[in-house]
Amino acid sequence: MTATIPARGKLREALDYLLWFYTPFKRMSARDIYELVSTHSFSKRGLYLNLGYWRDASTIDEACEAMVMLVAESAGIGPGQDIVDVGFGFADQDMLWMQRLAPRSITGLNVTTSQVLTGQKRVAEAGMADRITLMEASATAMPLPDASADAVLGVECAFHFDTRERFFGEAMRVLRPGGRIALADVIRNDPEPAGFGRRMQDFNWKFFMQKYAVPEANADDRASYAAKLRAAGFIDVEVRSIRHEVYPGLHRFMATDPDMLKRFHPIARMPYKLSLRFSPDKVYSAYDYILATGRKPG
Repeated sequence: MTATIPARGKLREALDYLLWFYTPFKRMSARDIYELVSTHSFSKRGLYLNLGYWRDASTIDEACEAMVMLVAESAGIGPGQDIVDVGFGFADQDMLWMQRLAPRSITGLNVTTSQVLTGQKRVAEAGMADRITLMEASATAMPLPDASADAVLGVECAFHFDTRERFFGEAMRVLRPGGRIALADVIRNDPEPAGFGRRMQDFNWKFFMQKYAVPEANADDRASYAAKLRAAGFIDVEVRSIRHEVYPGLHRFMATDPDMLKRFHPIARMPYKLSLRFSPDKVYSAYDYILATGRKPG
């Protein structure tokens, strides 16, 4: 599934990509970025946008599904539970969780209008609109009652939130006693020794923050991430790096499956093609990828 864009719209889209990614002149909010990316998704089957969990996966579709299942299973999702999914993309993960884990309800929150509308349409077509509710709303100001959810899940989105602390506070508020939070998230990697490698790490992280609408307050490492969860009131906190099960697998797959890059906008393909000339250790040296979990006391 790809978006159908009128010819004049395609020219504007190309210009927006050029100005956003290749010049310092255009800053974009997370909402604007995902409106621009539209349905140019990573996956062939569905509209997943996550980088994938590659421990046992051999295709991008398997890896994207494995990532969302890892997050849900880390929170112990099962029948009879009420789930909040923040930054739900196009609702692929919500439909998969409903099919495989059968929670009572899923409420999805997302600030990108086109994703909300597309997700609502897809959920209705799948016959799940009575169990999956998708709304345009922020994870840092959830329009949900106190103690109304058994789990809050987020797949590769919390680095955008302004800020993570506000989101953690909202997650604590809407969770019932004993409820769990589980997140797949991108943070700063451990620094390399001083020298060229460290300078490249710093440059790439600053570039990531600027281009992907990451607030300065979200420049966390694993220790500060865990500390923020505990400060919000969570217990049994674990922040575990899974970067070696994410970046190398994605890098290998992009190098062997040209169809994946063809699903991107042509202008967006260039940095990915360039990255394939280098090892994943070099390309992703600035980034950690974590699985974070915690529990509300009760």
